[in-house]
Amino acid sequence: MSPSSTGTSSTGTSGGAAAREVVVLGSTGSIGTQALDVVRRNPGRFRVTGLAAGGGRVELLAAQALEFRPEIVAVARASAAQDLQLAFYAEAKRRGYASGDFAIPKIVAGPDAVAEVAAWRCEVVLNGVTGALGLASTLAALDAGRTLALANKESLIMGGPLVKERARPGQIVPVDSEHSALAQCLRGGRADEVRRLVLTASGGPFRGRSRAELGDVTPEQALNHPTWNMGPVVTINSATLINKGLEVIEAHLLFDVPMDRIEVMVHPQSVIHSMVEFTDGATLAQASPPDMRLPIALGIDWPGRVPDAAPGLDWTAAHTWELFPLDDEAFPSVALARHAGELGGTVPAVYNAANEECVDAFRAGRLPFLGIVDTVARVVQEHGSGTPGDLTLDDVLAADGWARARSRELTGTD
Repeated sequence: MSPSSTGTSSTGTSGGAAAREVVVLGSTGSIGTQALDVVRRNPGRFRVTGLAAGGGRVELLAAQALEFRPEIVAVARASAAQDLQLAFYAEAKRRGYASGDFAIPKIVAGPDAVAEVAAWRCEVVLNGVTGALGLASTLAALDAGRTLALANKESLIMGGPLVKERARPGQIVPVDSEHSALAQCLRGGRADEVRRLVLTASGGPFRGRSRAELGDVTPEQALNHPTWNMGPVVTINSATLINKGLEVIEAHLLFDVPMDRIEVMVHPQSVIHSMVEFTDGATLAQASPPDMRLPIALGIDWPGRVPDAAPGLDWTAAHTWELFPLDDEAFPSVALARHAGELGGTVPAVYNAANEECVDAFRAGRLPFLGIVDTVARVVQEHGSGTPGDLTLDDVLAADGWARARSRELTGTD
């Protein structure tokens, strides 16, 4: 499933080639807004044909639609459809458009709307939806034959074999900075020459703390990431290192490397995004300042590189880059993820779903910080070895639902 290093990149800025058509899912979130910034700065290279969002920020979605002129816009919350239409007229008035100066795109709403846009006419679908809700869109994009620039790691982790069996070679291009780095480094050798993958982690806001020092962490502290500006769920996942556990499973699925050959190193500067060690002892690393526009641009124009997608490193200044082994006692989430990934089946879906519920409980003050991973571990243990045999979508959804219900019971949500 690893992205191919061959193929044809769009070159809308030269030679008269048509712009690459892109659909952006999760357009009002962190990944989506940065993706649209890449498009904005490369008008001849990309063209947006569809946008989709949850429906919580209809004013921003309307502004995006008026700027990029997609053919279709989706909101996952059905009740937001009328609000979105009103937001279109309000934004058009704010911009001074006269009646007839702008066209409202097709608006679809409801639980299946985002997946409908994922199958819309385009070349690349950027899936920046947060959490398990991205699975249906991932499957829809793959089934429609689109290249999938995947920022929604949860859909691959919970869907696992389902996603892999539907994806043709090279169809999925990772957008996570770590997996984008791995994909770039893997261009340096054959698959049979890879010894191990090394994912880097910033360590989050609590790097260096012992488990005992994490007992009274507040949501405000957990949301104060030292390097990246991300949404609340991903930021808290980075504080617990659940995010890194999810990324270990994702790397295993994307690049077909066994779990025991995927390492994690803590790298506070977040400049080395990941590394690949080859069988001759050479290690290739991808380094750049922490800016998600680089992997996003690479994802939507793979295998091409978008000039000036993000600032490069300053090679006129001194740099100090540190790497430390992961403290598994203080942050057991990565070891738990390895266990879930090795069991396979529906267990990764349970790991992911339980975490999403526990993060909500922590943000609401119903669960202590350490209780997030402890509760996820308990739910994974109660689930057992998962569903044997061929996995179906119903199996995944049932496991996801069970894990959410059990997590809510344990955290006092129900």
